[in-house]
Amino acid sequence: MTELSVYLQPAFILQQRKYRETSLIIDVLTRDFGRISLLAKGVRKAKSKTVGLLQPFVPLIISYVGKAELKTLTDVEIIQPFSEIKGLALYCGFYINELVSCFLHKYDPHPEVFGHYKDCLTGLADSSKMEAALRLFELDLMDSVGYGLQLEYDANDKPIDPLKKYAFTAGQGPIESVDGQFSGKTLQAISLREFTDPQVLCEAKILMRTVIDVYLQGKPLKSRTVINKIIKYTKNE
Repeated sequence: MTELSVYLQPAFILQQRKYRETSLIIDVLTRDFGRISLLAKGVRKAKSKTVGLLQPFVPLIISYVGKAELKTLTDVEIIQPFSEIKGLALYCGFYINELVSCFLHKYDPHPEVFGHYKDCLTGLADSSKMEAALRLFELDLMDSVGYGLQLEYDANDKPIDPLKKYAFTAGQGPIESVDGQFSGKTLQAISLREFTDPQVLCEAKILMRTVIDVYLQGKPLKSRTVINKIIKYTKNE
């Protein structure tokens, strides 16, 4: 196997774990090579300046080499400036990281997902755009991995009526129902990526949770549990 050398690749850290005494193994979303794992040698040494750079949600330029599946990080630098996310938005960032890890296979390039990820982080930095940013990222990620939603027509190929109610089944789509959870107005707005209406945002959250849960096949999302606890605690204060 020939050695692969990659230089100056835009990337974000998804997660990291300690390796031996002084190193880290980092899971990284790159622009051109998809999700990869890298060995960051010696970055936990006392005098290392690199470990402070290897943080989630920070836009990086990385270089790495290696013959094996686990490549070795050789250089990293931060792209300035960038929008810092804090508070609840930080946990929402871990949520999108978890989605990327669940839905993207390693070494499968998805440059469009990288772009959507960057846009989502920008949205999360503005609390007024946080919910819309999450819904947009979920929709775009589902499109990229082949689970895109068809919301212009119902399961019987009838155009969605904004005045009617619909149920939704992943794989089948909207089904007209008097007791449906979703208004036709909401389905049309989601299809157009328009999230200015609070009702649309509320119903879109329920819809995307339903869809994502189906494709995760029962696998729980740790970040979602944490977010729900934070929101519940905040409301009870």
